[in-house]
Amino acid sequence: MLPVSPHTTRLRHPASRAALGMALLVTAGGLAVTASPASAAAPTPSTVTTVTTVTLAASSQPVLRQGSKGAAVSTLQRRLTALHYDVGGIDGDFGPSTHHAVVAFQKVNGLARDGIVGPRTWAALDRPVVPKPKYTHSGYSLEANLTRQVLYLARGGSVVRILDASSGKSSTPTPTGNYKIERRIDGWRQSDLGLLWRPNYFYRGYAVHGATSVPTYPASHGCVRVPIPAMNRLWSVIGVGVPVHIYR
Repeated sequence: MLPVSPHTTRLRHPASRAALGMALLVTAGGLAVTASPASAAAPTPSTVTTVTTVTLAASSQPVLRQGSKGAAVSTLQRRLTALHYDVGGIDGDFGPSTHHAVVAFQKVNGLARDGIVGPRTWAALDRPVVPKPKYTHSGYSLEANLTRQVLYLARGGSVVRILDASSGKSSTPTPTGNYKIERRIDGWRQSDLGLLWRPNYFYRGYAVHGATSVPTYPASHGCVRVPIPAMNRLWSVIGVGVPVHIYR
């Protein structure tokens, strides 16, 4: 940064001001910032620092995807777990549960839903969107955000687990509203709406259930699908009477 004397806080000659504006070049951590003409707003020091920090943090991490293994995967799993995404465990193995946790994170943060942890996803992990439930209950509750295609497990006004989900397609939409789990089946159930694993029925034949296929988009016959391992981890936490909120 160029030192500024108290006696030189204002340049009298317009040409001198223009020359200084075009000549000033600040380089910080690999980020070059050229001062703009007077008509453009210059970035504040805090903005430059933030962008540099996030860019360097993201670029220093490897690109991870399903099948990746190692310390970087463990770092990813720890971060997702701290943010309440349903990873299933920290084992350094980028398996299906980690994949669905990454997709859920990308959904919440408005990123491409590809399950690949590249620079943009790493950067978002540094400054994530932290969802909050729309409803507050003293005990557990479920909230299906159909816009984001995720399922929240909430308690006491906080989201405590975030699951990847797929709701009803346009021809068979998931009904919105406020419900409660009315009945459950501990196992497979073949119904008119498809094959359901451990269904938790909240309205007629509609349920939150495990499925072998959970796409990144609405694809079900009206139920809310989550991965089978995720439902197995969720099963003992919820039960009959737990509130279920479905909204867009």
